[in-house]
Amino acid sequence: MTVIGDGPPAEASTSNTGGRPPAGTETPNISGRPPAGTSAALLAGLAVRALRQEAHLSPKPGLADRRGRGAHDDMDLPLLLASAEALLPTFRSVAEAAERMAAGAGLREELGRLGRLGEVTMLRITRGVNTHRGALWVLGLLVAAAVGAADEREAARHAAGLAVLPDRRLRPGVVSHGERARRRYGVRGARGEAEAAFPHVIEVALPRLRRSRAAGLTEEASRLDALLEVMSLLDDTCVLHRGGPEGLRVVRLGAERVLAEGGAGTDSGHAALIGLDERLTARRLSPGGSADLLAAALFLDMVPWPGHAARAEREVLACRR
Repeated sequence: MTVIGDGPPAEASTSNTGGRPPAGTETPNISGRPPAGTSAALLAGLAVRALRQEAHLSPKPGLADRRGRGAHDDMDLPLLLASAEALLPTFRSVAEAAERMAAGAGLREELGRLGRLGEVTMLRITRGVNTHRGALWVLGLLVAAAVGAADEREAARHAAGLAVLPDRRLRPGVVSHGERARRRYGVRGARGEAEAAFPHVIEVALPRLRRSRAAGLTEEASRLDALLEVMSLLDDTCVLHRGGPEGLRVVRLGAERVLAEGGAGTDSGHAALIGLDERLTARRLSPGGSADLLAAALFLDMVPWPGHAARAEREVLACRR
């Protein structure tokens, strides 16, 4: 069952123009924090929508998309979409937990518990394929942090405050590929990105996405350029796991070249993008960490932040004076 945002990115609604959940779907905020004008159902739906938009986006270098599997042999678009839909109840539970609990160690541990349950659900749907483990961490934190936040920057700061807290319920277990790469190469990784308040989302992906739209690019080209800018800067542990530092160099330089050629919306940039996709696919390099952060940017961009509405109202009033 499709919840929100079916179809390719260019066909979906794209910005935080607002909107409210249907009557009767609101979850009461009993945490004492001011409501953000969003319900748990809406935030969960937007998280799934962001995952669907990222999955549909094409052509993504080395990543599964509408054209095929990319550098993967166990992942394709239908599997990604099924995985995204399966996470809807998890995201809603995360938002509801943030509504009823104060920010702190208790909420952090509850989010960890819910995330682990969501991962079990994901792996059952995908028959063991890790489609969205990283995205579940990133979006789970941001969904929770969006409750009561005035805008995306405040949400990112709230998420960082949660990410730095220990999860005492977490049992020692198998270390993920990303965590192994983080330790081996001394990079920030998904956890460090969250603890730093998602700088590649707030300072890289979102500004590029919005600049590209303002310049008149199509929505698909705008999203691809945002992805490429993240790829050009991020120490992507998915790439480091598969290709080491040399693989990361190939990804970064290739993304820089596409942008230098004018980005995905130009003929020369598109040609460079296709060439990069061919190189990454041949080397089996998949910039999954960058894709997760693009999905996070798309989510934050769609949330109807009260702070944005307040600023717009002030600007209108200023113009009337």
